[in-house]
Amino acid sequence: MERYSIHGIFLGTGTSQGVPVIGCHCAVCESSDPRDSRLRTAFYLDVNGVHFVIDTGCDFRQQMLAHKIESLDALLITHEHKDHLAGLDDIRPFNFMRMQPMPIFAEKRVADAIRREFSYVFSDHPYPGVPMMDIHEITEQAFDYKGIKIQPLRVKHLELPIFGYRVGQFAYITDASSISDETMKLLENVEVLVINALRFKPHYSHFCVAQALEIIEKIKPKQAYLTHCSHDIGLYVETSRGLPENVHLAYDGLTIEL
Repeated sequence: MERYSIHGIFLGTGTSQGVPVIGCHCAVCESSDPRDSRLRTAFYLDVNGVHFVIDTGCDFRQQMLAHKIESLDALLITHEHKDHLAGLDDIRPFNFMRMQPMPIFAEKRVADAIRREFSYVFSDHPYPGVPMMDIHEITEQAFDYKGIKIQPLRVKHLELPIFGYRVGQFAYITDASSISDETMKLLENVEVLVINALRFKPHYSHFCVAQALEIIEKIKPKQAYLTHCSHDIGLYVETSRGLPENVHLAYDGLTIEL
């Protein structure tokens, strides 16, 4: 597997509702520790100077501003749920800076959802100033973008087939509830793994902490990070104490270097 220089930022580590949850007064939602506040899940990836964002959820604009991200080469989309796609209109400033469409990599079902939900972009007579999208339909086969090999990782979100992504020694999986043996083989020798862990109690469509730790134990990365966490994950400081030495509870703004 290729090795790259990788800089990553957790743009958001929360679930579809984010943390704090509207109307909730639990200890996590009322915590003053910024690591307990979570925007919708997304990740920034700088690979040998090529800049990607994985998923453009509801908080995409806020995330770009918070981390002063002004260069973006392409988007990698995991699936079509709103907390992973709703902010796509906010690629417009990148269009204007680059004066070209934004490459968007997604499988056909997700690409069709983008065309349907952002139909004004693809109209025969689009309104001036709409975002410019260049959709590339991908399969489970690895593909190359600007010299970077990207391996889609097929996982299941309950019964919905979605993608994670592997780039060199780094892999990112969110919203999964099961991983096939075939995909586990594609995760061999990963050094850094990001994987979803919704809460401690089992959930029907997301890994819980115990399930995520079981996957991590099988893959044996040097470091692993838990993301897509709800307020039920507990306080950052307390939950972190109970994790294995090489497993970390991710939080918004956390950076990684490979």
